[in-house]
Amino acid sequence: MTYVVTDNCIRCKYMDCVEVCPVDCFYEGENMLVIHPDECIDCGVCEPECPAEAIKPDTEPALDTWLKLNADYADKWPNITVKREAPADAKAMDGVEGKLEKFFSPEPGQGD
Repeated sequence: MTYVVTDNCIRCKYMDCVEVCPVDCFYEGENMLVIHPDECIDCGVCEPECPAEAIKPDTEPALDTWLKLNADYADKWPNITVKREAPADAKAMDGVEGKLEKFFSPEPGQGD
């Protein structure tokens, strides 16, 4: 099992999860984070830290698309181990529907 970052991270990108991850398995895109499924040790400490509730265990139903997206982009984006400020409009973007289609960016983030 692994944890998966889902659509509500897009344009929220709070990064509280990054601080608590003991294995540094988060990778940063321009407007979201992903978890590398081969590096995640299934400790679960990141899930309750996410203010946007965007992190889910892969055992929840209908997460196949997100598991694939996390795996694909963890291999392309830089690793992140340091929390930075969330985007200025993060609170307004929390809970917006259809984020993947409307706002997802395949561009890499800043990394460390």
